[in-house]
Amino acid sequence: MTDEELIAALEGIRRNMIAVATGGPRIQDVNEQYQRLFATVAAELARRHIDNPITYGSLWDWYGRWSTGDLPSYQSRRVFVGDLINPLVNRIRTGRVEDVAPTGWQRVDRTVGELRDRLASARNEEQFQAVGLLGRDALISIAQAVYVRERHPPLDGVEPSPTDGKRMLESYLAVELAGGANEEARRHARSALDFANAVTHRRTATFRDAALCVEATTTVVFNVIAIVAGRRDPQ
Repeated sequence: MTDEELIAALEGIRRNMIAVATGGPRIQDVNEQYQRLFATVAAELARRHIDNPITYGSLWDWYGRWSTGDLPSYQSRRVFVGDLINPLVNRIRTGRVEDVAPTGWQRVDRTVGELRDRLASARNEEQFQAVGLLGRDALISIAQAVYVRERHPPLDGVEPSPTDGKRMLESYLAVELAGGANEEARRHARSALDFANAVTHRRTATFRDAALCVEATTTVVFNVIAIVAGRRDPQ
């Protein structure tokens, strides 16, 4: 089974789970199809030595989960299914296991999670551009979390606006990573924001553009700024 065939089967599982839990077809009408998809996916994941996060072998099992009371709305069930399947789809498409610890900045972590989910489900140019937009938002959020005007004066004398993530990050890094030895880290952070902006405005954006945007953004958030801010220090 190819990656695209496995992803298509996972999307079929997603559609069935969401449909029956949001007023769609009756379980007895689609359960057989769902069980065939589940068996195919389970066998392929086992062949690839990937843990299967989907524990519902039938839609009746899924009904037992969503009817417990903590998923009362259609939206909560859609989010639950997305959180279950999107990381697996993203792993298959990119080859990456998403096991990075959160930063603790809630808005930043939430935006990066959405960024990865969007990459997992993106299929066309507009959706790939949207990944770039979220990447830019994530970098703006991390800049807002760490930038302190009194400590990080703007390098060019221009006061950054609340959404000027590039200028805020440059000012932050110039102080917190001062010196020539840290120029590579500063350059990497600047490049990530530039790349996210470029993907956002690229009408012919591709999956590879969007995936590179996600990689650059998450590297800056988790492997540069979180480290510089002390969020990765041993407890």
